[in-house]
Amino acid sequence: MMKDIPNLKVKDLALAIVPRAAEEDLWDAYIINLKESPIDSVFVNSRGYGNINGEKMRTTTLRHFFDKIDALGAVQIEPVQNHLFDLTNEYWVSFMHNGYMYDKKYVFVKGSIASMNFTKIPFLDCKGVMIK
Repeated sequence: MMKDIPNLKVKDLALAIVPRAAEEDLWDAYIINLKESPIDSVFVNSRGYGNINGEKMRTTTLRHFFDKIDALGAVQIEPVQNHLFDLTNEYWVSFMHNGYMYDKKYVFVKGSIASMNFTKIPFLDCKGVMIK
């Protein structure tokens, strides 16, 4: 029975956090579809957790749904305040593609959202931190 279940891995999908040009304390999280075809029924859970100054912190879990993300396109998920970079920021993405459901967890560990980790973000014409 297990041999009949395909072991599908998420490929050609990335999550990026980029600074806003006009506002220093706000950044934006984006999901980027690097596939040659669209993905459907995209569901994203986001949350932050960790310790700040010895105190355990946890953000509210936010949920976002997108009917479709076009091929070779990007969609803004949510704004992110820069003081949350002292926490681990986690995004769990589920979506449908070619009749199968996929999911993957993207984790930006504490301190990883910083200019030293910047890379060019496809389709957005800017720099930010990206996980494939």
